[in-house]
Amino acid sequence: MIFLSDAFKFKIIVVGDAAVGKTSLIKRYITNTFEKDYISTLGMQFSKYEALVEGEKVELLLWDLAGQESFSTLRDRFYTGSSGAIVVFSLSPEELETYNHVTKWLSDVKETCKNIPILLFGNKADLVDQNALATSPNYATSDVHVKKFTQDQKIVEYYRTSALTGQSVNEAFQALVFKLYQRATI
Repeated sequence: MIFLSDAFKFKIIVVGDAAVGKTSLIKRYITNTFEKDYISTLGMQFSKYEALVEGEKVELLLWDLAGQESFSTLRDRFYTGSSGAIVVFSLSPEELETYNHVTKWLSDVKETCKNIPILLFGNKADLVDQNALATSPNYATSDVHVKKFTQDQKIVEYYRTSALTGQSVNEAFQALVFKLYQRATI
């Protein structure tokens, strides 16, 4: 027998290269704050948060995984038992290589977790011309390219986020939580 409290407990892994804003996104979602000083995550950081979905309490276990290559051997263990995943890259022009690494992160998650919903966050939207991303296909991270990539990779949804300003952070996390809730109630 599954009790409701167990049915609505979801482990969400947040992965991506170092310094793309994974920790800041989680902090923005949980506390609606932003810490300007960067402190690199060592190994894994764990956060617990309760959300409401259709009047039901949902417990979220957010696993913020270090993006440095030196922690790659530990990741499989952290991925195990995940209900959903968020892959994060940086939209900052100086950090565009993080978008090129998204395929590697997706492959790692899909290999270990199989059939879980995955969202893609293009973070640090406050550092780019968002109008250009929305309308011009000349950028590697333009909406046209990223949305096609999202479809090709069977990612649930793509969000342009900013942990600094809060842009789309709650909306994006809530979309994943709602998807997980729907799967648990089927």
